[in-house]
Amino acid sequence: MGGSGSHLPRDLLSEYQELTFLSKQEILLAHRRFSELLPKEERDRALLTRLPRRTMLLLPELRANPFGARICQVFSTAADGEGGLSFEDFLDLLSVFSEAASAELKSHYAFRIFDFDDDGTLDKKDLEQLVNCLTGEGEHSRLSPVEMEQLIQNILEESDIDKDGTINLSEFQHIISRSPDFPSSFKIVL
Repeated sequence: MGGSGSHLPRDLLSEYQELTFLSKQEILLAHRRFSELLPKEERDRALLTRLPRRTMLLLPELRANPFGARICQVFSTAADGEGGLSFEDFLDLLSVFSEAASAELKSHYAFRIFDFDDDGTLDKKDLEQLVNCLTGEGEHSRLSPVEMEQLIQNILEESDIDKDGTINLSEFQHIISRSPDFPSSFKIVL
């Protein structure tokens, strides 16, 4: 069987290094972790396989993230909208969440993850869903309707520069730019 890189051709490994913010070792580890999600008899075909979202969410790093399913959906290049990931989709995900990725790139993807309806803005429904992901869906952790409304109003007052009732990408990036911890907190490490 060989080492962890035995099924990843050198030229492809070099190409992945050029196209991502990942090191050779990180790419090999990502390949191994992706391959391990496949049945043993299919691991040789990891580069040709798209894993369903439910399988990707078996990775502890995604399963523990309250946005794990949404992250898979955003990084999936599948046309079906189900959030299944190819190995290259998985590398893109890891690259954006790596420490080497720029704050601008990270904020762009954070915005896409939080834009649950994919309409290019964070409206009240997106913000409510975002808060629910962060606080949990449980009866005891969920905010009351009054608390939710007040929190969303506070967020919009702070972030909605053009006062249109939504947060667009540039407003979101402006807010993120004032948070020096954001780039280091927006990461997934395998």
